[in-house]
Amino acid sequence: MPDDSQVRAFYTGKNFFITGGTGFVGLCLLEKILRTIPDVGTLYLLMRPKKGKEISERLEEFPKQPVFEKLLEKNSTDIFKKIVPVAGDVGEDNLGLSPADRQMLASNVNVVIHSAATLDFQENLRPTVKINLLGTRRIMELCKEMKNLKVMIHVSSAYVNSYLKEAHEKVYEAPEDAEKVISLIGTLSDEALDEIEPKVLKSHPNTYTFTKHLAEHEVVKCAELFPCTIVRPTMIMAAWKEPIPGWTSSKVGPQGFLMGASKGVVRRLPMAKDNIADYIPVDVVVNQLLVAGWHAAKAKSGLSVYHCSTSTCRPFRWAMLEPTMNEMLHKYPLKSAVWYPHLKFVPSLWLFKLSAIFVHFFPAILLDTLLRVTGGRPILLRLNKNVWSSLGRLEIFIFGEWLYHNPNTLDLCKQLNQTDKELFYIDVSSLNWLEFFNNLHLGVRRYLNKEKESTLPAARSKDTILMVLHLIWQVLILSLVWYLFACLTGLTMTGCAWIAPVIYILYTCL
Repeated sequence: MPDDSQVRAFYTGKNFFITGGTGFVGLCLLEKILRTIPDVGTLYLLMRPKKGKEISERLEEFPKQPVFEKLLEKNSTDIFKKIVPVAGDVGEDNLGLSPADRQMLASNVNVVIHSAATLDFQENLRPTVKINLLGTRRIMELCKEMKNLKVMIHVSSAYVNSYLKEAHEKVYEAPEDAEKVISLIGTLSDEALDEIEPKVLKSHPNTYTFTKHLAEHEVVKCAELFPCTIVRPTMIMAAWKEPIPGWTSSKVGPQGFLMGASKGVVRRLPMAKDNIADYIPVDVVVNQLLVAGWHAAKAKSGLSVYHCSTSTCRPFRWAMLEPTMNEMLHKYPLKSAVWYPHLKFVPSLWLFKLSAIFVHFFPAILLDTLLRVTGGRPILLRLNKNVWSSLGRLEIFIFGEWLYHNPNTLDLCKQLNQTDKELFYIDVSSLNWLEFFNNLHLGVRRYLNKEKESTLPAARSKDTILMVLHLIWQVLILSLVWYLFACLTGLTMTGCAWIAPVIYILYTCL
């Protein structure tokens, strides 16, 4: 039977060059290609030595990654021979490539997917310019040398336009002259860069969105030379369907705070629960990269831009999940939980900080003390301090709301035949958010908290014990405040018994 997948037919026999292949999106992308395009050519993967391991050693660890479980059900580890690691770094001149490797890539590569970036919102201009802006420029320079390049796929972010409340699928005017920015990082000290950063960024909230915006213009410059496509995901979440529902390796965003909430450590979240939160599953992002590349390659040159988003077609609001959030935490609890899980959304930053003193910092001090006594490593107070210090930088993303219009993506859906609509699905209209977050919670439990399904009975028993201890803790706190109030007012405990329900109501409001 002939293969009627147009997308798979295009990529069959093609050689890829992929950056960012060891990251969250990159691993899912490699898995998808190896599993659904078995006759793909070579996957050249730009890698750098890490933690004292050479790139060949890092590649040997791939089969152990949970993301490849489904792939290895029908394939041996020989499938990974299609991946060829290439030593390099997007943050270095000439990508850190040896002349021989550069020539090899220029001669053999047909498809480039550039996903590497620094995502740290705290970084100053120097590293973000070197990696996000100059890294993209270096990739485009290499693309110009490729003799048989069919398409260049650039992974951007919808938030490059986060200074706009609504954004469309086009490249907006550059926020600053790239050469001027590059000159600044080449001549100024870190202190001087930090000082002028607000003036350089203008309306951009951080150096990440700013440099990723400039990076898009590096792609635009080459659009007349070969086909280019820019895909802009929003906040990337766990897998919806593939390779395993709920799979994740990322601790960013909801995945991270669900990890903490499951342990009972994260108990309050600042949240505009009625705002649209634009989340997109990682498998949809991967599919859209491949579909966008297939479609762009139909032309000899040109640029297409796609929003990989849900805000205008399948919007999610945290208010949808709020009624069942804690039920979910206790249905699938953790054996490693340290406190009785209970998550509550608070509508402002000042209220979160106030409540955090009582529900985060006091328990953290108590639990860290217990860890010290039992020989453990106290980390909870430090973790809460880190969260506290990052709130200012994240406030715009916590309480902001954006609409990312995606007519190009919707049109791309229509151009897929039935086989490709199922194999490389990018239509999120049927996404059930409650089911998705249930799978996400299970994925966080398994892949981030490292707990197997077999631990559930023991975890549920512990959850009951933690509930009793939590109630005792609340009674002790209430009694202590009641006693202190009596001492301060000179009243007897019985004489000011009315304060007990007042304290309880105020405590539950925090």
